[in-house]
Amino acid sequence: MMIIVKSSISGNEIPMATMRIETMLGDTAIAVHPDYVRYMQPSDWPEGPTHHRRPNVTDYSQRNSGQRLWHRDWCISRQLWWGHRIPAYRVSFRNGHPKNQKADSHTMWVSGRCYQEALEKAAAQLNVNEEHLELTQDDDVLDTWFSSALFPFAVHGWPSQTDDLDRFYPSTLLETGHDIIFFWVARMVMMGQKLTGRLPFKEVYLHSMVRDAHGRKMSKSLGNVIDPVDVIQGASLEDLHARLEGNLLDPAEKERSRRGQAADYPRGIPECGTDALRFTLCTYKAQGEDVNLDVNTVQTYRFFCNKIWNAALFTLNALPDNFEPSPMSEMLADCSIMDRWILSRLSDTTAKINDGFQGYDFPIVTSAIHKFWVQNLCDVYLESIKLSLRADDHRARVSRNVLHTCVDAGLRLISPFMPYLSEEIFQRLPRRPEQEEPSICVAPYPNTEEFPMFDGSLEERVALSLDIVNRIRSIQKEFGIPKLSGHIVCNNDDLGGVLSQLCPTMATLSRCRMLQMTNQEPDRCLATTVASNCALFVEMEDIDVPRVLQRLQAKLAKMNTGLKKIEAQRSMDSYEEKVPQNIREKHDQQMEVLQADSARLGAAVAMLKMAR
Repeated sequence: MMIIVKSSISGNEIPMATMRIETMLGDTAIAVHPDYVRYMQPSDWPEGPTHHRRPNVTDYSQRNSGQRLWHRDWCISRQLWWGHRIPAYRVSFRNGHPKNQKADSHTMWVSGRCYQEALEKAAAQLNVNEEHLELTQDDDVLDTWFSSALFPFAVHGWPSQTDDLDRFYPSTLLETGHDIIFFWVARMVMMGQKLTGRLPFKEVYLHSMVRDAHGRKMSKSLGNVIDPVDVIQGASLEDLHARLEGNLLDPAEKERSRRGQAADYPRGIPECGTDALRFTLCTYKAQGEDVNLDVNTVQTYRFFCNKIWNAALFTLNALPDNFEPSPMSEMLADCSIMDRWILSRLSDTTAKINDGFQGYDFPIVTSAIHKFWVQNLCDVYLESIKLSLRADDHRARVSRNVLHTCVDAGLRLISPFMPYLSEEIFQRLPRRPEQEEPSICVAPYPNTEEFPMFDGSLEERVALSLDIVNRIRSIQKEFGIPKLSGHIVCNNDDLGGVLSQLCPTMATLSRCRMLQMTNQEPDRCLATTVASNCALFVEMEDIDVPRVLQRLQAKLAKMNTGLKKIEAQRSMDSYEEKVPQNIREKHDQQMEVLQADSARLGAAVAMLKMAR
């Protein structure tokens, strides 16, 4: 794209070239040396070191393929208040000097590293004594790139030794992009050491470059620019098309942009909110790797926000009006296996999250938070206690306290990523007497000292019971059985005792008709090994073996055909060079899903053949 600076007096133009989008927005005028013959137009280019000394150079024009011309005032948004003040001084004579009238008709500027140096230079050039001159330094500052080095300490009042400077400088962490390591970061380090004697920060976190879902750099000409406001508030496809009319694309580029928008957002961009967008960006790999932002992924985490809201609403409805949370020490002694399990999961999640924050590994943090809320709390614990919460006995009161503890801690864990959602729920949640914080923003962040209840042995036993639940669900789905009857045989007394207590929970989570422990292998049952000392037996009377076997074999054959097709594509010559990366990644994902589904169906077919 070519930038043209045009004189408003004669129409003469100076072509410029620029690369960065922020300089395109800021470079709307140009300073011309008065002795440069090529652009020497005395009436066009007034002298002066800064924009307010060039009042006539205010018309801005930009041409794209010679088809469009427009004007606008000069943007000074990149002039920063903490920047280097321009070392240029306007020279004038003091009142009473014989040359004062002449000085008023001609403005003279000099530069200097300080006022005195500039004064001496002006006096020498005008051949007068210094006391006859008065210098006024330019009020403007040099632009971002030059002045960024001062930012870490200038914002705190430097060069004065202010309280803010003592308290906040040096800082701990700088978050920035890898493309300005030299322009900003290196200069900050050098200037900080030179002017303050200290490094401005200890660590630098490099964020990723955000690309579209296909890995392409966002470009208006492609129509793939994602406006964060559209993701937050939502936008229809018609709105996206309408905005193309306000930019400077030629008709061919506009049409290409419309096609790109229609392909990527056929139903527009759904409203996702700020919390979902922030959480999504933190789930991607960081430290310099590109982020292929897919709006569908953001929408998935909007549904995650809905799940948190619904879990909190369930919790609030489950708590009585006069509910006051009990101290942790009082409720631990009476906790059930599932109560102790969810508290152990909370403790382990808290440890993983704090470790992730320490290492700036935000994908680990967001993954741990998501797993706790969805897989642990909502999918397992809430479902396991729904029936017991209907009672008003001691068992129900303990579970309500445990549920309240998990929701309260879960909100505090997720608050850095979802401040709006977590604050809204936090204000409605009953508090313990010792909790006096007015906002979740100032509430203590959970740690393992607050939640030391991790129990690895218990988690292994519950994990085995959840494996049994998943196997029952899989058999019911694959075999088309609404509710099956099952038996568990376990050769380990300790494990058998735990599974016996968990049988009602497993039956609830799997939605089977009946599940019980037994000492001997039952007859006429379909067997599946869960562990070396544990097996699950499903009663065959619930299964139409010939019909189910025929259906599964047909489905398995179709999956194997799909696998062979993808394998043939991946085995082509120059596959890595000719096939785009996003297509290769899609093939890998399809291959992984088909292989897992094929293995699962193959195991189901083998089980039926053995039982037939």
